[in-house]
Amino acid sequence: MIKKIILCLCLLMGGMAAQAQCGAENTAIKPGETLSYRLKFNWKFIWVNVGWAKMTVNTTTYKGQPCLQTDLLSFTKPSIDKFFKMRDTLTCITTEKLEPLYFRKGAEEGKRYTVDEVNFAYRNGKCIVDQQRSVNWGTPDKHHDEMPVCVYDMLSILLQARSYDPTDYRPGQKILFSMATGRAIEKQTLIYRRKENYEAENGVTYRCLVFSLVEYTKENKEKEVITFYITDDLNHLPVRLDMYLNFGSAKAFLSDIKGNRYPLTSIVKTK
Repeated sequence: MIKKIILCLCLLMGGMAAQAQCGAENTAIKPGETLSYRLKFNWKFIWVNVGWAKMTVNTTTYKGQPCLQTDLLSFTKPSIDKFFKMRDTLTCITTEKLEPLYFRKGAEEGKRYTVDEVNFAYRNGKCIVDQQRSVNWGTPDKHHDEMPVCVYDMLSILLQARSYDPTDYRPGQKILFSMATGRAIEKQTLIYRRKENYEAENGVTYRCLVFSLVEYTKENKEKEVITFYITDDLNHLPVRLDMYLNFGSAKAFLSDIKGNRYPLTSIVKTK
């Protein structure tokens, strides 16, 4: 489930060619920002609180240069662990211009533990991607790619996308980007749907931009994977995520915000 949660956070980004173009000005995120989420799952027509997720952004030094480090932690409640245990830890390091340099995901989901690692480099106008995956502490499966387009990981794409201006987006517009998963480089498709007001569980109503992450069937028909709601302000905070899973449906709700860079001008009503 956490992969779908992260994918749904990946906004507004398309691929570009040269190293200098793989970066972007960070206009949305301030180091010290912390976002907390409640995770819920539909169990026999009842929504059950199954766990939490927290994402933080801080400054760090990587290979001698100042960088940003983003961490995303997610876990299920102890009472849920006997049905399905999830302990996921993700870390990405980017330059101050948000170019991805390193990504790691350690995921304990049920009885399976996987570690994905991705290292990024930039030479001769290409994005060099070295990635590997190990399962239950086994021998890593390694892959090397040299791409003429920019490639991102699950977190660095989110950081860049939050700084982009969606003002000119029109309903139905598609956004494409390339993402390294630890095993391969995959093409992802997002579709901008509409603007909509969303009332959170705490009674606060946000003006939001609504996007969909979709897959395509063999008949080339769209299959909705995730619907997500992003604050229509300069922060572009994901406040609600609706996930359509093979075994049911799940939701993630933003429960706490600390260190946001701008005022939440997307709030249209408080409780």
